[in-house]
Amino acid sequence: MSSTRLTGALAKLAAKLAADFGSDSVSLCPDTLRAFAADESHGLPSLPGLVFWASSTAHIERALSLCSALEIPVTPSGARTGKSGGAIPTHGGLALSLERMNRILDLSPGDMVAVCEPGVITADLIRAAQSRSLFYPPDPASLEECTLGGNVAENAGGPRAFKYGVTGDYVLGLEVVLMSGERLRTGHRSIKGVAGYDLTSLFVGSEGTLGVVSEITLKLLPLPREVATALFAFPSVAHAARAVSAILDSGFLPRTLELLDDTAIRAVNGPGVDLPPNTGAALILELDGDERQSLQNGLTRLARTCELHGLCESRIATDEGDRQRLWQARQRVARALKELKPLKFSEDIAVPRSRIEQAIERVKALGAQCDLLTATYGHAGDGNLHVNFLYDREEQIPRVERAVEGLMDIALELCGTITGEHGVGVTKKRFLPKEIGDQSLHLHRQLKKIFDPKGLLNPAKIFE
Repeated sequence: MSSTRLTGALAKLAAKLAADFGSDSVSLCPDTLRAFAADESHGLPSLPGLVFWASSTAHIERALSLCSALEIPVTPSGARTGKSGGAIPTHGGLALSLERMNRILDLSPGDMVAVCEPGVITADLIRAAQSRSLFYPPDPASLEECTLGGNVAENAGGPRAFKYGVTGDYVLGLEVVLMSGERLRTGHRSIKGVAGYDLTSLFVGSEGTLGVVSEITLKLLPLPREVATALFAFPSVAHAARAVSAILDSGFLPRTLELLDDTAIRAVNGPGVDLPPNTGAALILELDGDERQSLQNGLTRLARTCELHGLCESRIATDEGDRQRLWQARQRVARALKELKPLKFSEDIAVPRSRIEQAIERVKALGAQCDLLTATYGHAGDGNLHVNFLYDREEQIPRVERAVEGLMDIALELCGTITGEHGVGVTKKRFLPKEIGDQSLHLHRQLKKIFDPKGLLNPAKIFE
């Protein structure tokens, strides 16, 4: 559609939505459009032509049916905390905000299920479940800001994914609005169910390209009564990687097992962290269960196991304050890296756990080859690594782009993936064919056409 026709179509859409749902549901304000032009990724911002805030499934149905008739592109939007550009309105059009749909509709201890609208903040569900002695495990780093709808779109993970799995492991059913404006229900409220194709799993991780999620039914677990936390320091990443294998061979299943490399340690070390000066890597691990003493004993046993793999120092938290102090090293790292270099480019990959040491060694060599400082940290338990390329000036971006390309090759050569939890979006779609191949890519395109024949829903995401 030409820009003139699109402008005219957007004016019609704005008038119809304002008439149906009130003038406060739409905005053409330049400041608002700029706020919806980007997310937390490195993707280039792109202004939408109009923002519409849906407050119910009926609002979404009306907006999508109008956009389909007027051939206006639609980009679903939540908290815009994504790291792969999934919420960037690359083709302009309508930014469909779901942030006002933020109600927990049902929280059932009997069924151990929560039913939520897509704009519910992840941490709010975690706290609501906890108040009923229930547990919603997925814990992305942005859990205090990100929404459940965005988590479903990206199949978000987090530190607890090692033991408990990612968002998709908890989605029992969805209500989805298709681009035609039709409402579709997938899945079920029961914990088990295998009737028909698993359309729920198809929508989870589809990055808003197949439909707009309007309601989510989530499985909950009993809340663990106790959590015990430890930080183990090692002389090198190689020692820490071998310790990871030893921990897993010991018969324990930590709920988190986080790794920081030497550059990450250098960035965060200082007051409150205070690791030994010879620390070249660290692991932060947690056990959870019913008896605190048993968990503390388990961490002590794991420390003895790690002594065989060069453990420099172990710190086991004795109370909640202590526990939060141990986590400071991991929580500070993203911000602290900017104290080493003013600019950074962050990517996520995942490799088999046995290849973590090799992956980090190759990342270091890649950084040296591109004359960039690298920092790697992340979820060692499931091999999901966050690799940061640190640099000084915008003129170095071509070097960074070469490094990112090399990083994706490393992940695939080590039998891994180009993204463990951030998604493909716009920032990684050029690498997807390398991972899935032409036949699978063709199938992706065919599925997209079935759900969105005009290609209007979140266009230019995952693939062209």
